[in-house]
Amino acid sequence: MQPFDYVAADSVEKAVKILIDNSPSARPVAGATDVLNDIRRGLVEPRMLVDISGIAELQGIEITDRGLRIGSLATHTEIIKSPLIKEHAPALADASLTVGAVQTRNMGTLGGNLVSAVPSLDGAPVLMALDALVTIAGSAGREEVALRDFFLGPRQTVLGTDRILVDMLIPKANLGKATSFAKFGLRKGQALALINVAASLHVDAATGRAAQTRIALGAVAPKPIHASEAEAFVDANAPGEETFSEAGRIAATQASPIDDFRASAAYRIELIQVLTRRALSEAYSQATGGPEGR
Repeated sequence: MQPFDYVAADSVEKAVKILIDNSPSARPVAGATDVLNDIRRGLVEPRMLVDISGIAELQGIEITDRGLRIGSLATHTEIIKSPLIKEHAPALADASLTVGAVQTRNMGTLGGNLVSAVPSLDGAPVLMALDALVTIAGSAGREEVALRDFFLGPRQTVLGTDRILVDMLIPKANLGKATSFAKFGLRKGQALALINVAASLHVDAATGRAAQTRIALGAVAPKPIHASEAEAFVDANAPGEETFSEAGRIAATQASPIDDFRASAAYRIELIQVLTRRALSEAYSQATGGPEGR
């Protein structure tokens, strides 16, 4: 591990200025559960770490007039324990509960999880299924982008080396939207996802049809993706086991899983079909208070 400088920033503006002045060799850190591992493994070699953990603006979970705002420094443990998350987006707590061990969840932040941009990250699918937006601060000021556009590829986001993630916002219209998260790993605890899936939907009270279905997949492509064709299929057909099973098959055709030492691509495709069906069934059951359209 090569030596690096350390500096703490007490505001978003100061953090951005330090990053710009020292780009591209500076990296922001908070919980540092991902960054320090990357440094030890030689994946990154920063000359400076910029500690943003003390910036008050990046903290907190709160309801605003636009929806549920989650500061980028909110830890997975805070998300699991938050009454607001439990009320408005409980599937996000389900996802955080699968992240690492207790110590990792205590230190690791949701923002850091997203910024890591590893294909198997657990924080993204639920937020993507709820059409979350993220706020980014940089030299040109602040901008808001859809989380689905935040990821560029493995370990790559739109942040570059001189911008930071400020917060995530679940829009007001999606608070309480029926959402289910499913993950499959090789063991029950501290496992990277072979795949993870989040599905959300509204149900038309008059027709019982699903509407605004979202299906987000992780660990099946270079970045988290929406299964847009499967989403459209669910909205266009009567809900039930047959529809949800076909949606799983369609979702699998939109993915590009790999063969590696943990599983074959064929096995991952089968998992996509099964977990997508299950997530849709669970979300529909939540929305209707009964069995999955049967």
